[in-house]
Amino acid sequence: MHALRKFVLWLDVPVENTTNKTIQAYIDYLRGKRLAPKTINTYLDSVRGFYDYLRYEEEISIENPVRKGYALRLSRPLPKYLRDEEAAILLKALETKRDKAMFMIMLRTGLRVGELANITLRAIDVRRRRILVQNGKGAKDRIVYISDDALWALGEYVKVRPCSKSQKLFLVDRGVHRGKPISVRGIQKRIEYYAEKTGVNVSCHYLRHTMATQMLNADAALVTIQDLLGHVRIRTTQRYCKVSNLKVQRDYFEAMERVMRRLSL
Repeated sequence: MHALRKFVLWLDVPVENTTNKTIQAYIDYLRGKRLAPKTINTYLDSVRGFYDYLRYEEEISIENPVRKGYALRLSRPLPKYLRDEEAAILLKALETKRDKAMFMIMLRTGLRVGELANITLRAIDVRRRRILVQNGKGAKDRIVYISDDALWALGEYVKVRPCSKSQKLFLVDRGVHRGKPISVRGIQKRIEYYAEKTGVNVSCHYLRHTMATQMLNADAALVTIQDLLGHVRIRTTQRYCKVSNLKVQRDYFEAMERVMRRLSL
């Protein structure tokens, strides 16, 4: 009601005479107040709802000046990732073979935390060094590959994995729930524990971002990273180009060396 009241007080024309141009002027007014795009969108939702109410509930013949689906574009923060030294500190601090396997796999495959929790024993193909990710985001399956160090950590965990009827790979390893599948929240709590222990700002999704950034810095093709991460749109993967400064730096200096050699001829 606060947002709607603010709009009505701002209006200098009757409510029924409001047009899209009026709304554009209102947006400019809110921007002048230095409100964030997300807050402005909240105000627009209130105004849109008000006009929908007048039209459909009060049956007043009036057009909604806030077009359906109209909203200011929100800025998307760049992916956050671990520097090499931070990743090393995290991996060194891992206390159990299960935790080492879980977080090494996340760091080397880019799996989402929900995908990690759902890995089954049958999904792992040790000979081909790959994992079948079933029902990933968008209910899609994909294949990811396991690096040597992640495969070694996985093998060490399997040796001590609790006996269980569950086919899920990662299980609770202590307490009354020992032998039951570890939950997404259980995995998140473990990474939060290690973040506090090491002082490294890290989350499960940071590990996914780190894998993508490291792959890009190692000159992996964007379409390869897209496929491994399970991105539908290449645009999503391209966001890592903005944080992968090592590759940009290397490409710049290599290109400039070629330019200078050509100009010196």
